[in-house]
Amino acid sequence: MKVFVIAMEKEASPVIDVMDKVKKTEKYGREIYTGKLGSYKTAVIVSGVGKANAAAAAQMAISDLSADGIINAGTAGALTNRCQVGSIYGIRDCVQYDFDLTQLNHTKIGTLDEYDENFLPLSTFIKYPLRRLATGDRFNDDKGDFRLLTRELGADIRDMECGAIVHVCRHAGVPVYAVKVITDVAGSGSTPAQFSENFEKCVKYMADNIKDILKEVEKAK
Repeated sequence: MKVFVIAMEKEASPVIDVMDKVKKTEKYGREIYTGKLGSYKTAVIVSGVGKANAAAAAQMAISDLSADGIINAGTAGALTNRCQVGSIYGIRDCVQYDFDLTQLNHTKIGTLDEYDENFLPLSTFIKYPLRRLATGDRFNDDKGDFRLLTRELGADIRDMECGAIVHVCRHAGVPVYAVKVITDVAGSGSTPAQFSENFEKCVKYMADNIKDILKEVEKAK
């Protein structure tokens, strides 16, 4: 079964609203929705925002729901003009940009202790353009973060969950897919203001694509 791990209830609603035979439960303080999308059995875990929440939900999906694939879908911010507000992108690889062992291990920023490279690959599919993503527990307009993300890491998009999900899934041997719809673009005004202005319409756009996203994941396995 493919399981969606999504940070916020509003981001998860596009999936839940088109599911059939939905059953809602709660475990460890997280809401779980099981049901069917077309002919496919699926589930949604609303993880909560941030890396720790995302990692815990990913492990729940694997341990409690026997997920054989995880889909991280939701909103994210663009860092470059390679991404546009309202467009959906697949993620080809990601890095945790707030993980830093550079002084201890002399590795690139974002390189987890058990790996040699900072970007970890995701499973991908062909429907959406692929981009690089950076994950961190920060939502801001900080210029230092922007320089790190764009100049040093070369990321196109940033979020607060995907990298932690990939970390968990890689150890478990479970493929993970990610699709992000862009709510804001760095350098185009206040990030929080853009997010607030565009969030609802981006969620609607994601809703229009959910069934196709699951079909693409099923085809890619």
